[in-house]
Amino acid sequence: MKKIFIVSLILLGFQSLFAQETFTRKDSLRGSLQYGKGNYNVLRYDLNIKVNVEEKSISGYNDITFKATVNKTKDIQIDLFENMVIDSIIHNNEKIPFTREFNAVFLTFPQFLVQKFEKKIRVYYSGKPTIAKRAPWDGGFVFSKDKQGKPWIGVACQGDGASLWFPCKDSQTDEPDNGVSIKVTVPNGLMNVSNGRLLGSEDLKNGYTRWDWEVKNPINNYNITVNIADYAHIHDTHNGLDLDYYVLKENEEKAKTHFEEVKPMLDCFESKFGKYPFAEDGYKLVETPYLGMEHQSAVAYGNGYKKGYQGTDLSDTGIGLLFDFIIVHESGHEWFGNSITSKDVADMWIHEGFTCYSESVFVECQYGYEKAQTYINGLKRNVLNDKPIMGQFDVANEGSGDMYYKGALMLNTIRHILNDDAKWWKLLLSYSEKFRHKIIDNRMVLAYFERETGLNLKPVFNQYLKYKNIPVLELKITNKLLEYRWKTDEPNFAMPIDIKIKGKETRLQPTNEWQKSTFKVKKMKEVEVLTNEFFVDIER
Repeated sequence: MKKIFIVSLILLGFQSLFAQETFTRKDSLRGSLQYGKGNYNVLRYDLNIKVNVEEKSISGYNDITFKATVNKTKDIQIDLFENMVIDSIIHNNEKIPFTREFNAVFLTFPQFLVQKFEKKIRVYYSGKPTIAKRAPWDGGFVFSKDKQGKPWIGVACQGDGASLWFPCKDSQTDEPDNGVSIKVTVPNGLMNVSNGRLLGSEDLKNGYTRWDWEVKNPINNYNITVNIADYAHIHDTHNGLDLDYYVLKENEEKAKTHFEEVKPMLDCFESKFGKYPFAEDGYKLVETPYLGMEHQSAVAYGNGYKKGYQGTDLSDTGIGLLFDFIIVHESGHEWFGNSITSKDVADMWIHEGFTCYSESVFVECQYGYEKAQTYINGLKRNVLNDKPIMGQFDVANEGSGDMYYKGALMLNTIRHILNDDAKWWKLLLSYSEKFRHKIIDNRMVLAYFERETGLNLKPVFNQYLKYKNIPVLELKITNKLLEYRWKTDEPNFAMPIDIKIKGKETRLQPTNEWQKSTFKVKKMKEVEVLTNEFFVDIER
């Protein structure tokens, strides 16, 4: 979750119409694997830091355990924002020389790395991390206070990257195979909540307490989190899954009631997408001073215990006020984004399109098909068609914010192209299970959808993902016969669409070439295109 705020999206959309995107070496160092990131595979992170609340600073270290992926190399690249100081990098009790360029850190080992052997480096670092101005839409820490005046701190860094606050291989291509431990030292009287399971806490007898957490599963870097406050803890279970809620103490009773929505949501998502992907690490909602973020097994919640999106309905249909948007959307990311992860942020629609679609899935589970279709079609009002959903690869470039709404509407379109709901739900379930805990790209999604449906979906994927425009169905009447074709950027485009002529439903098979039907019509108003099922424009 990053670019939901509609006004911001509109402004960004208008700007992008007139701005030519250019990329620099700094972008390549962040987004590609060619400078040393591709030389190794991360096995585990062990993060141990102290947060100085007054100074708004961090100090500590991260142990990075890895294996080389190529032989005869001495060089690897890690990442840490240049405003953060690396004090030293230790390997086998010796300092490793390193150089820095922008946010990239280049290490040179004294001997060649061997693929089969594990290595561990300890990166000691410190500094004042970036402060977010409008989290979660920009990355950084949020230093806030609760109503009692006590510190309330969080971090959200999806767009900017986890290296804004800890040293790591900052790439979605690689997650620590064996999980991560997160040890965070905070002032006494405060608690830190991170991902995974709480192993315990220790009073260090110096005014600080260390809170130790561990994640068993692989995890995206940007999902690793800290949440610091004087939290109340609510524990529950559902179908054998631990549910833990960490909320400000003044909201404890409110949360007990409001968070009951989690259970039917989990039931719905497990029935459609498979078992919760991180049962070993539990499910948590953690109250944050910013709106929300999909931090794996520690979902950030800041929606103010309101239905909808901060009390508003993104679909403008009334249906968006039937559920808490942040609970449903950010939890949907546990399947799409956290379990199934895109290799490159240019493919972030794999996270956001599927997760936005999961909102309508929840509506369908709770209130039926018609309300779900009303909700997802209401989201059309938020689509900008400003630039392609798919960004530029290898330069840390996300595509249009349309990845949310247009991505979801593309999936709804594919559902109706398939025209068989039993097969559709089987496809979504098998997709979620096939790529569970996998890192994938758009080509793998397309190949899987085509294989499972038996349909040629490449023109559909390309038009919705690679171009800013949606398909336009052109209609005309010639000698009282209806003619039709698709107008698209993608060549050789073909996609069925359902229409009603004088109240009788039929399916057309338009291509880019004009086709003449056998349907006699006098006036175009006799023709109704079922645009609730397909996200298209009409030209008559």
